[in-house]
Amino acid sequence: MSTRPFSKGSPMSFTIAVDAGGTFTDVVVSGEDGRLVLGKSPTTRNRIFEGLSAGLEMAAEQIGLSAGAVLERCDLFVYATTHATNAMLTGHVAKTAFLTTSGFPDTLVLRQGGKQSAYDFTQPFPAPYIPRRLTFEITERVDADGGVVTPLDREGTRTLLRKLRDRGIEAVAVSFINSVTNAVHEQAVGRLIEEVLPGVPYTLSAELNPIVGEYPRSSSAAIDASIKPLMQRHLLGVRDDLRAAGFDGELLAASSSGGTMHIEDLVERPIYTLKSGPSLAPVAALRYGSAETGIEDIVVADTGGTSFDVSLLRGGRIKFTRDTWLGPKYTGHLTGLSSVDIRSVGAGGGSIAWIDPGGLLRVGPESAGAEPGPACYGRGGEHATVTDAAVVLGYIDPGFFLGGRMSIDVEAARRALAPLAEKLGESLERTAFGVITVASERMVLAIQDITISEGVDPRDSLIVAGGGAAGLNIGPIARELGCRRVLIPRTSGAFSACGGQFSDVVSETWRSHEFLSADGSVDAVNVVLDEIDTELDDIAQRLRQRGFTRFQRHYLVEARYPGQFWELEVELRSSRLKSEADVESLRRAVGAAHERVFAVAGEGDVECLVWKARLTAAVERRSSRPAGLDAATTSSPEPYRMKEGHFGDGRASEMPVFLGDSLLPGHRIEGPALILEPTTTIVVYPDADVELTGQGHYMMRLG
Repeated sequence: MSTRPFSKGSPMSFTIAVDAGGTFTDVVVSGEDGRLVLGKSPTTRNRIFEGLSAGLEMAAEQIGLSAGAVLERCDLFVYATTHATNAMLTGHVAKTAFLTTSGFPDTLVLRQGGKQSAYDFTQPFPAPYIPRRLTFEITERVDADGGVVTPLDREGTRTLLRKLRDRGIEAVAVSFINSVTNAVHEQAVGRLIEEVLPGVPYTLSAELNPIVGEYPRSSSAAIDASIKPLMQRHLLGVRDDLRAAGFDGELLAASSSGGTMHIEDLVERPIYTLKSGPSLAPVAALRYGSAETGIEDIVVADTGGTSFDVSLLRGGRIKFTRDTWLGPKYTGHLTGLSSVDIRSVGAGGGSIAWIDPGGLLRVGPESAGAEPGPACYGRGGEHATVTDAAVVLGYIDPGFFLGGRMSIDVEAARRALAPLAEKLGESLERTAFGVITVASERMVLAIQDITISEGVDPRDSLIVAGGGAAGLNIGPIARELGCRRVLIPRTSGAFSACGGQFSDVVSETWRSHEFLSADGSVDAVNVVLDEIDTELDDIAQRLRQRGFTRFQRHYLVEARYPGQFWELEVELRSSRLKSEADVESLRRAVGAAHERVFAVAGEGDVECLVWKARLTAAVERRSSRPAGLDAATTSSPEPYRMKEGHFGDGRASEMPVFLGDSLLPGHRIEGPALILEPTTTIVVYPDADVELTGQGHYMMRLG
């Protein structure tokens, strides 16, 4: 019996999940039988709904209905977007003022230290997220215990806010020293903003991110405020377009926690949309990987048009971090919030290849995006990209891109690569293979960073590869890492959108409270956990009113050894610290995490700083089996045709091309070969083979 809270009693209802990326918009539709149907269309940045509609039309055709009919019968719509991330990285955010305590104007300027190359003194100091000229000091002060030392200068604040209005400020971020212990002054400034600047969005740091640590708390407030005007227009615009098109179901949006939130809640805290699309990839990977192999240590590789995103599953749990940066670590901007740990490099299908001043071939981080896109799209793009290199190597069938809905210009790809080949003194094919190889090396480094730094040997893990460009080079990536198996879901062309089909509603809340395991008060800790539970109780009550009935809570703490700077997140074995045995269990858990990450067992007292709980409201699980799957077979598959491919040995190889729809479970394909799916292409390299599993996905084995 269905436990889904959104059923409207229609004879056939649908769930739609959409991931609007920088290059393509992916659409996944599932019916009541749980079968997944995919659609894909170039992203239309001026109005997201146009690209969304085109992708939905592609999926609806396979169901035998119009896009409007599918929308009208949709009871749950999950939306993910990179809109906020792209706006941040390009600087297209609101003109934002930063209000801070008098005497502390450089919180965003000085940051919290750290540098990737400690002895590189040529690297310029990064600019603050909000320019120093838009940082303003407010007369007020609260001490570390929450006592008011200097009252808030209300009249001076009113005068300043009037000046901000005259300067055309579009958003305001407020972060006062020690406001996490007493937010009375931040709250008072919020009321003054509503009075003097009605309609101007603002963010209070103590409400958004109540943690000790002035920089991460201030940074999260600044980022959230700066994207509020943009994301409020974007999210509410998507909602209004869907309603106008006939959708009348429940609308959820993906968050950076690897789950979903109601869109009205996300509008108030748009910082949770950052990296929200990639955060759904490990949700899909867990679903696919555990069903196929039972392995719970999984490396998730998501290759899109703009970036390559890597995440990690340990013991069937998604890895989270509070150290989430937009842009390079230390020189980018810190969100300061707990989110799915995703490492990204600018090496996707649309990443541009170029020659540096030393004559070396480079790939990324600049991307051709969707407009104009790679040169082979025939839309005016002139720069050579990873996709153009794949076309030249014969890895993409020009007549079957997006299932034949989009034509590929092979000659345009060759023209784009010609200048690089001339500078390198190589043939077009060797240059193209070099582009794929350089991009692959950047991806290998990203995987090594997230696995080895966490004490995980990638050779012992399963790689689950997704994204429209995943199949182009996941073979050589896995071989370089020493991995033996790679799972490529048949629906990998819309990987994050598939994660939206399987995601639950996730809420997280936390409080800062310092606790020393040797002499700290467990009663004080339990009071903090009571406060957290009260907040989650309110959230759960709202979700019950929307029809949710199944909930889970996990309690966690960020802890370290005294004198250390970085905290480790560990899960509590119970919801409260009731005895010395619970404290000892906490010490052991921190020690085990320390040994796993740093290869050294930790000993002694533990310092706990941030206590938190994660509430999960379950949505009915759909089947992960793609549409059109038949019974297993022992016969040999028949190729669709033969074509030439290049694999770096200086000669062309004749290889068979298979249509994914013609393959049955049990079919095994030896490389070199191509497998064509409507939304992705899988390149089976020499010395590798691929088998279609009983679940309907591709298991690649490396020789």
